[in-house]
Amino acid sequence: MKATHVYSLLALAAGAAVAPQMANAQQPVYTSETVSVSEFSCDPKTHYSSNWRDNWFIQLGAGINQPFVERTLTDKDPSHAIDRKKMTVTYNFGFGRWFSPYLGFRINALGGAMHWDTPTPDQPLNGWSRGKHVNLNAELMWDMFNTFGGVNSDRVFSIIPFVGIGGDYMWDIRDASGVHVPAATNIYRTNSDKLKTSSWSLPVTAGLQFRFRLCEYVDFFAEARASFMGDNWNNVAYGDAIEANVAVLGGFNFNIGGRNWNEYNECASLSQIAALNGEVNALRAQNLAADAAIAELQSQLPCPEAKTTVIKRNDCVNAPLMTTVRFSIDSAVISPEEEVNVYNMAQWLKDNPDQNITIVGYADKDTGTSEYNLQLSKERAEAVRDQLVNKYGINANRLTVKYDGSNVQPYSTNNWNRIVIFTQPE
Repeated sequence: MKATHVYSLLALAAGAAVAPQMANAQQPVYTSETVSVSEFSCDPKTHYSSNWRDNWFIQLGAGINQPFVERTLTDKDPSHAIDRKKMTVTYNFGFGRWFSPYLGFRINALGGAMHWDTPTPDQPLNGWSRGKHVNLNAELMWDMFNTFGGVNSDRVFSIIPFVGIGGDYMWDIRDASGVHVPAATNIYRTNSDKLKTSSWSLPVTAGLQFRFRLCEYVDFFAEARASFMGDNWNNVAYGDAIEANVAVLGGFNFNIGGRNWNEYNECASLSQIAALNGEVNALRAQNLAADAAIAELQSQLPCPEAKTTVIKRNDCVNAPLMTTVRFSIDSAVISPEEEVNVYNMAQWLKDNPDQNITIVGYADKDTGTSEYNLQLSKERAEAVRDQLVNKYGINANRLTVKYDGSNVQPYSTNNWNRIVIFTQPE
């Protein structure tokens, strides 16, 4: 009887030892890779650029001007006073280009007749003078509203201060009769005893332009400007050391090609990439859940023999290549932010030594010509290939370079097409 109890206990012990092993034989061991997302710093500032053909303008206008010259006999003399008799018509032509939404330049010309009054102690009633002049300036322009109110090509009203330097030529300087040299003239021709009837000056100009947008291609402008010259401007050298010519103009700007700017914000691009990475991670999470469900169902199947089943997840092999490398406008240089994507592709190639890839370069169609963009896309694709070969040791025979320039646009958003995309050869 006692022996029977002993054998029963041994059988129970053996069954208890075997049961966990059988259970483990029916429970697959599941492993998965950890998906992580790295964060990178970026420049939050929006950068603007344009094709060299855009943002040119031609300016046509007319107005009035009045010179302010020497203070002569007494403080009551009218030399510096605003006088309608001294106001004459002036004509304006200019052209220039806005090379950013904030700064531009123009070559500006004004010309017409001039009237002024410079009496002398000997001839106090014979100071009335006249002449003709033309003024040519190179001027720097600043769009205040784009600077402080944000860039807006459709803004209706803008204030534009400007400064410049150039040359002024005055000729046919005569008195009221139109025959004689003005009585106040005291500058002589070089190596001669004859009085000058013309002069050259180097003026400094400053002013304000008020611009009203009529449509994409035409603006109306009103402008107030003053040019400051030396004392010899009208061939009369006494009184104030600085003389001035003040003008008020109105006219039209004709914008060649309109006002167009391409925008690039590094953070916005990274945000779009982060969103795509988020979608990839969501799909990976769904795959993990599906694999876990499959493993659970497999654990319920009858197991003919006690063995351990290991399911190892490898997302990368034969999967679509999600990594891309983005570039700044008109650049084939891989930025530090995009270096991580080149690294990821190098790791994929090392993990899949039997796989080859095609490196396809693109360029956006709104910047540069088709020929230029084809060369730029080639340089971008070659830059990525060289980085994979030289920095990460990938065999160049596994890499094929292709470039489509701006003839093919993989994305509908223009700025996204400054990119290199990896594909697997068919």
